[in-house]
Amino acid sequence: MAEIRLTKVEQGQTKIRNVPIAVTPEGFWCCPSPVVFQKTIKAQNPLNKTKPSSPPPKTTVQKKRTPINERKAPSTPLRSSVVSDDQRNCGSDTPGVSASIVSERTPRPKIESLPRKVAIEFGEPGTSDMKVVLLGKQGFCVKLSVHKNVLVENSSFFADKLSEEESNLSCLEIDDCEDVEIYVETVGLMYCKEMKQRLIKQSVSRVLRILKVAELISFNTCIQSCLKYLEAVPWIGEEEEEKVVSSVIRLQNEGIGVTPVLKRVSSNVANPPKDTISHIMELVLKSNEEKGRREMKSVVLKLLRENNSLSSCTDSSDICNETIYSSCRSCLNSLLSLFKQAAEPEFADKPLDNKEPVVKQIALEADNLSWLLEILADRQAADEFALIWSNQQELAALHSKLPIVSRYHVSCITSRLFVGIGRGELLPSKDTRHLLLQTWLQPLINDYSWLQHGCRSFDRKVVEEGIGRTILTLPLENQRSILLAWLGTFLKAGDNCPNLQRAFEVWWRRTFIRPYMETQGSPQQPDSSMTPGQET
Repeated sequence: MAEIRLTKVEQGQTKIRNVPIAVTPEGFWCCPSPVVFQKTIKAQNPLNKTKPSSPPPKTTVQKKRTPINERKAPSTPLRSSVVSDDQRNCGSDTPGVSASIVSERTPRPKIESLPRKVAIEFGEPGTSDMKVVLLGKQGFCVKLSVHKNVLVENSSFFADKLSEEESNLSCLEIDDCEDVEIYVETVGLMYCKEMKQRLIKQSVSRVLRILKVAELISFNTCIQSCLKYLEAVPWIGEEEEEKVVSSVIRLQNEGIGVTPVLKRVSSNVANPPKDTISHIMELVLKSNEEKGRREMKSVVLKLLRENNSLSSCTDSSDICNETIYSSCRSCLNSLLSLFKQAAEPEFADKPLDNKEPVVKQIALEADNLSWLLEILADRQAADEFALIWSNQQELAALHSKLPIVSRYHVSCITSRLFVGIGRGELLPSKDTRHLLLQTWLQPLINDYSWLQHGCRSFDRKVVEEGIGRTILTLPLENQRSILLAWLGTFLKAGDNCPNLQRAFEVWWRRTFIRPYMETQGSPQQPDSSMTPGQET
């Protein structure tokens, strides 16, 4: 327990010598914990008796009274008492125990029909000049012994209530009190000079409860202290952050200044999203530290995916796509320049120390393009990338002039495009799909053996399915030319070539088994010529 000692008050006010307040283990002035409330209800509520049919012996009353008397030591300011509605007098400071409650053994009544019981009395009746009774759930009440001048000075709610009533009002009841524990704690804070010290050890959720009660009773000093606490303390997790923001915005709508708290989640500085995203992209793409770059690429990709699921603004999406495509063009120009440098005849004769930086930079730019393509595919905006990549004939021509260990990263980009088209993530035009296969399928086949054994992220079955589906989206004559060229390579290379057998079977059936356009017979019955017994 702790006592609040106040200095001498002005003339005409009640002289307050001390106001005992219950204290939590953390040293915060408050009412008893919820556990104490529940124990008090169970100990004094007849509904919780385990054997309602047994007769109440006289000694039972004595046994129940004895621990109550032991708890009512002179040094303890928190006293538990039970008083019926007829016996409860707001001006009385000496509540007693009603033996009739102990002796009641009638069938259980409904909770709603129970009379109100003062379960806990809080404060110092000897120095107070007013009672505040909080009426909570299950007939549970708390009586507060307080001082009018303290309530009026700190709460405009109480000031208005007391001004509406007679000046000598000695008792005020608060009906339907949802959070009795925090209500008592908030009233106790009116007697506290250093409110920050009392809040500093509390959890965010508890302070939000205090803030809600302080708002209800218009306790402005407490509201400001809670806002200062929320502005400084970390918010752990998205759920807690949402609770804080929603509570603070509610106060803002009521005209209370909450800008310092909201600055954590909003900014008044006019900083276009395009500039910020462009700066982040540039930092990630230009990084030379492999681990940090890989981790941040994963983080940015995840965050952009979250934006895609929540964003409803087309303008902001367009701005982001423009920024990504600008980075794509920059990476492509750098990659083409590196390919030209590595394709020079004298490059192979250079010392390894001179060649290694170029090879690493090629791998870096190819990885950057793969990352940007993944972002665009997630945003359903990769069609233009497919067109740009299909038109890189110069880069494809230089591809065969580089050693496979230097160039195979580029084929990962081609593979991702085929997979995206096969999954329906990209919907480029027919001409773009055909050009993509003409330009990049053969370089991919040339690197296929290395991709299977030297690239951990390469999934052969997924890539082969993507290539086959891409081919099958073309007109039948284009399917024929591409698959016949593939067949010649596959029969020579075997496992070192993509296995497009499933796509080949589909093309075969479309061509020979069930053609959709017959040269002879009725087009309404395309398969009639293959029906048993109908051969001519």
